[in-house]
Amino acid sequence: MVSSNSVSHSSSHESGSVPSDSADPVKPDSAKELQTSLPQNRKKRLNFVSSINKDEPIVTRRELWSYYMYYNGDNSVGPIVFSTTLFQSLVNAAGFDPIKGPGSSCSAADSSGQCVLPWGSGTKAVASVILLANGVSFAMMTLIFTTIGSAADYGTFGRWLLFCVTCVCWGAQFASISLTSPSRWPVAMAIYMISFISYGATLVFFAAAFPRLARNTAKARKLQEKLAAGEIDQATYDRDESMEKNRISSISTTHSNIGFVVTFCLTLAILIPLADNPKVDNYTIVLVNGYWVVTGIWWFVFQLPRPGPKVPDGENYLTIGWKQIWQAIKHYKQLPYTFVYLFGFFCLADGLNTTVALVAICQNDKFSFSFLQTTYLGLAQAITSTMSTLGFWYVQRHYKIPTKKMFVVTNVVTVLIPLWGMVGIWTQKFGFHNVWEFWSAPARAYNIVFGLFQAPYYSYSQTMMAELTPPGFDNMFFGLFGLSNRASSMIGPNVIQAIIDRSGSNWMGFPFLFALCSCASLIIWFGIDVTKGRQDALAWAEAVRVQSKDSNDIKEK
Repeated sequence: MVSSNSVSHSSSHESGSVPSDSADPVKPDSAKELQTSLPQNRKKRLNFVSSINKDEPIVTRRELWSYYMYYNGDNSVGPIVFSTTLFQSLVNAAGFDPIKGPGSSCSAADSSGQCVLPWGSGTKAVASVILLANGVSFAMMTLIFTTIGSAADYGTFGRWLLFCVTCVCWGAQFASISLTSPSRWPVAMAIYMISFISYGATLVFFAAAFPRLARNTAKARKLQEKLAAGEIDQATYDRDESMEKNRISSISTTHSNIGFVVTFCLTLAILIPLADNPKVDNYTIVLVNGYWVVTGIWWFVFQLPRPGPKVPDGENYLTIGWKQIWQAIKHYKQLPYTFVYLFGFFCLADGLNTTVALVAICQNDKFSFSFLQTTYLGLAQAITSTMSTLGFWYVQRHYKIPTKKMFVVTNVVTVLIPLWGMVGIWTQKFGFHNVWEFWSAPARAYNIVFGLFQAPYYSYSQTMMAELTPPGFDNMFFGLFGLSNRASSMIGPNVIQAIIDRSGSNWMGFPFLFALCSCASLIIWFGIDVTKGRQDALAWAEAVRVQSKDSNDIKEK
């Protein structure tokens, strides 16, 4: 999420009408060339329609704060951190040591360290069951994002879609109160998957609102006016507009991490006094979810209406997404850097998400699935994440560093995390085998290092996508981004669970993840020119708007 020929700039060019005194960043010849290669308005071909409206309201302070507060509550503590811990705890309690046979305990002092569950006609390792649940969840996200993701660009569908998936996630989290015994692990698996899928969908459809929000702030509008009046040149506009995007992305990510801190602190009010209560974990998830409801509901109240166009004649919400994505992919040559980024991030997100899941399995095992220890670890990560996000933004703003360079710094740590786990194959001294690796000295603690470098990763990856997204097609391309980010991980967990089943060791999955993260990082570092990518995205969107206007003129005649 970064760089120069900014997505926001197109807001002064909505509907293909450009003021005569404005500095048009898209050369007319370039737009015309692209226009001839775009899908025409024929019977069996979909005509793209831009969702940008020149009358979109300016973002108010109340709306912007409600945006931040939604992300403050949607911080993953409930649907990811605690739900994973509870699910793994129940599965582990229901399993048995394969060396000692059925009826044995996986947590016994003399256990072999392995744990399996009856599965079909045989057994499956507990770690594999968890990774399988993740893989199926990511596959379901893929179906959601590709089917209805880009449909959110039309009318008010995107707004209601986010509201619905948010309510589903809230409902699933409240249903966790029923997960009180190991025999209910299949129900726990179902609730975990529903929570995971709906939570992933909230992140994607919430992020899709970011480009439209960023191009309608008072500062962004002022920049557009200055560019149109000739008061600033294109390079200055691109730099300052990119910084405005990074400002909103960094602040929203900071609020998410502040929500992390507040939520974990709130849980201590239950975890410490009710430590001996058998339902304390269930109460904790309900409390965390209630916090999200209180902070998140205001976005749906104060979000200003910025509806997209009507669904074209003959199309519907369930099919238009696939058609638009197919048409966009067919024209990847006009958006090479956008699609290279989507592919590179697909692999990177797959590697990182699966690495986090695998490390969480190792961590939960070391801490005996303790919500209290998980809270302490989460607080360490949340505090460092908040500090690092603000720190990265301060450095970037002070030195005017492009987004891609900031993103590259976070990628280095993304690669080092599975490398650290891979070393654990050959030694028990480190490599996620010991408690101190998750907790103690900051120089060595996974949760602290992850917080310092991976929190900005989410901010800059989003801004990179916003920079490379054709303006007016936010949900279409952020749907693909969601496919890359969340749904990509239907590959990694399935590969890793197969490796674990065959080897009997969780650590044998790290080499694959190290290779995957390394290759993905190299693609992003050396395969993407953000400045040229922004120019291509702007030209593509402009050509679409010109073609759409011409098609409408022909219909009227």
